Parts: sequence; C-alpha cells; structure tokens
Amino acid sequence: MKKFFTDILISVLFVSVAFSQTSESSTSKVGTTAAQFLKIGAGARAIGMGGAYVAVSNDIYSTYYNPAGIAQVDETAEIAFNHANWLAGMNYDYVAGSLDLQDIGVIFGTLTSFSVPQDIVRTFEYPEGDGRTWDASSLAIGLGYARKLTDNFSVGFQFKYIREAIWTTSSSGFALDVGTYYVTPFNGLVIGASITNFGTKMQLSGRDILFNYDPNGNTGSGPNDVLSQYSTDSFDIPLTFRLGLAMDVVKTRYFRATAAVDATHPNDNTEYVDSGLELSYNELVAFRIGYKSLFMRNSEEGLTLGGGVNYKIDNQFTLQFNYGWATYGVLNNVQFIDVGLKF
Repeated sequence: MKKFFTDILISVLFVSVAFSQTSESSTSKVGTTAAQFLKIGAGARAIGMGGAYVAVSNDIYSTYYNPAGIAQVDETAEIAFNHANWLAGMNYDYVAGSLDLQDIGVIFGTLTSFSVPQDIVRTFEYPEGDGRTWDASSLAIGLGYARKLTDNFSVGFQFKYIREAIWTTSSSGFALDVGTYYVTPFNGLVIGASITNFGTKMQLSGRDILFNYDPNGNTGSGPNDVLSQYSTDSFDIPLTFRLGLAMDVVKTRYFRATAAVDATHPNDNTEYVDSGLELSYNELVAFRIGYKSLFMRNSEEGLTLGGGVNYKIDNQFTLQFNYGWATYGVLNNVQFIDVGLKF
C-alpha cells in the first residue's frame, strides 16, 4: 500500500518537474488574464495545507477547489465565511453554503469578494487630490450542484458570474467549474481532479473610456464633440487544471495524519506543485503545514502553516474555527481566518 502511494506521489512530482523544465524556454504568460482574484485560495484549512486540497475537499471549501467533494460531506447543511487581509491593504472574502437533498444531490452557493480601499483622485494639476475618490472591486457569484454516482465516486459543477470594476469602468463574464472525486480501495486513497474558471473573455467598458472627438480638428466646421470611446482588449480568465492525491497515512482512534499533493496547470503561468499535511487529534484540534507553488518560476509563495478547532455545540451543530498563514517572500505574508457551522 505504501509503495503504491509512493509511486503515485513520485509520478506526480516527476510530471510537474518535467513541465516546469520544459516551460523555462517559453513565456510564462504571467499577467495575461483578467479576474486575478479568482486565483486566491479559499479556506484557512486549505491554505494551511499549502493549497493541496483538490483531493481533500471534504468540507464546504471544496466548492472552490473541487465541487465534487461537497457530495462526500456527511452533514445535511454547512455554511462558512473566510476573510483575509490581502497584500497592500486589500481585502478578500469568501462565503459558501451547501444543502444536502439526499438522493437528489447537494446544492451550494458561493460569493467571492475582493476590494481595494477607497483613495483620492490625483492629477498633475491636483497632486494632493481634486476632491473625487476612486476604488476597485471584484465579485464572483456561484451556484453549483454535486452528486454521488457511487459510494466512492462523485461529480460536481458550478456556474459563476464574474464582475470587476475600477472607478466607473467595469467588465463581466461567466465561468464553469467541473470536478471529480474518487475514493479508491487502496487504504482510502483519494484521487481528485478539477477544471476551474472555464469561461468567457472579459473586456472593460464604461464612462471612463468615453471622450468627445473633433474629426477634422476645426471647431468652426464639420461635426464637433462626437461621442467616441477607446478600444479595449478582451482577456481570458485564469483557467486552472488540478490533479491531486490525498490519504490518511496514519489513522487511529484519536489521531489522524492526512497527506495531500496537487499538481496544477494554469493558463497564465508555469506548472507547479502544492503539498500539505494535516495532524488531527480526536477531530477536535488540528495542526497543518504545507508548501505552495513548488517548481513555479519566480514564485514568492512557499511555506504555509495553520490550525483549527471543531467544537460540537450539541449532537446537531458543530462550530469550526480555522487559521492559516502563508508567506509571500518580499511581499511579506497573508493571514486567513474562517468560521463555519455544520448541522
């Protein structure tokens, strides 16, 4: 059993290294997609495990990494809220809720919000501000469905509406997430796979790109002040393919150790590997450690840490609290906090 798991792990790492080495001679395409906020991970538990979650996905945050995983959750309903003080004073929030309809399947909804603090408008004439303010925000609203096809295999998908805005200019689009989740007979080894953010291009439009134009440059003749607009390009959203493995390498009456590894192929960067480990005592308290973006070219990501507590209020309700910490090199670090309720 251990040899099987080791062989699979080595194979995933080998493929990832090969991808990374072959991509060194090509352009990584960093910064060529819109809606970058969709790449920020959700859930402090997942962050603490280095983002290696596509095959773990046994809680509400599977709605971000692998929508098929939510069908494996035992609870009838679950809600959760995740907040992070992102880099440069920006804010990231993720809210999700699910409802198990028994034989019909599981339905769920998600809300992702990313915002830039309001600031004053500065110009050459008014470097200290001209009396106006501006801000920027991003939003994604999702609705999904997952179902077990067998006791060990489930599928899921999520449709999302995406919108980004800066001052009076905005763009919008739609995306689809699809995932599969398979519990193998080999010591409960889980194989998870997902494709997220498969969707339309996004293009800015709005009042900020409008201007008045005089075609012949003469205010005394011909048409004057013709309403015109600047031409803007359309951009893809960050399509991501994940393939992962997870297994309880140690499991006793009171103690559990879960190891996970993900190989990720994005459309706007080089391939990379996420890995993580969760240690849990009596499913009450947990400690997590991981490493993000291994083999990614010029990555500032790396070590992650985290912990959590599950507190049963009674036989029906369980309150969860999780904390995650992730280093971003010269950009300092980011801390994630989430709270959830299962019933």
